[in-house]
Amino acid sequence: MPDDKADLSAPGGSASPRPGMGARRVVDLLGEAECWELLASGGLGRLVYSNRYGPTALPVVYMIDEGSIVLGTWDTALFDEDLRTGIAQAEYQVAVEADQIDVDAREGWIVLVRGAAHHLDTEAERAPFIDAGLEPWTEGVPAHFIRVNPTGIWGNRARPA
Repeated sequence: MPDDKADLSAPGGSASPRPGMGARRVVDLLGEAECWELLASGGLGRLVYSNRYGPTALPVVYMIDEGSIVLGTWDTALFDEDLRTGIAQAEYQVAVEADQIDVDAREGWIVLVRGAAHHLDTEAERAPFIDAGLEPWTEGVPAHFIRVNPTGIWGNRARPA
C-alpha cells in the first residue's frame, strides 16, 4: 500500500498522513521587494541577537517605517542591558525574523532582516510610534522602541510544487 494511503488506526496498519503531507513542496528564494511586501502589514516577529549567555530570540511586535523595522519590546531592562554598547553611535548587530507558516499545509514564508539596533530614546524619535500598535501587551510595562536599520534582507517561501 502506498504511504499516502496507509491508515495507522487500522488493525495492521499505518495512519493516513495529515492533509498536504503527501504533496511535493518547493522552496522559492524571495527577492528584496517581495520580502518587504510580506513584512508591510507588521505583526509579531522575533528579535535575534547574541547576549552574554549566547544566542537569544525574543518575541517583539514590529512595523515598517521608512525602509527600516521599528520594534516594540516588552522588557526594557533586558534589552537595555544586552543591546547597548555604552559607546556613542556604536550599535549592536541584530536580526529580525518574521514568518507566516501553515504547519498542516506545510507551506508559508519566512523573512530575516539583519541590521543595526538603534534605541529610540528621545521623545521626538518615540512620538510617531506611541499608540501605533507597538505597545507592551501587559499593563505597567513601559514602551520601548528599537529601530533596525537593515544591512541585508533574505526570505523564502515553501509552497506546493
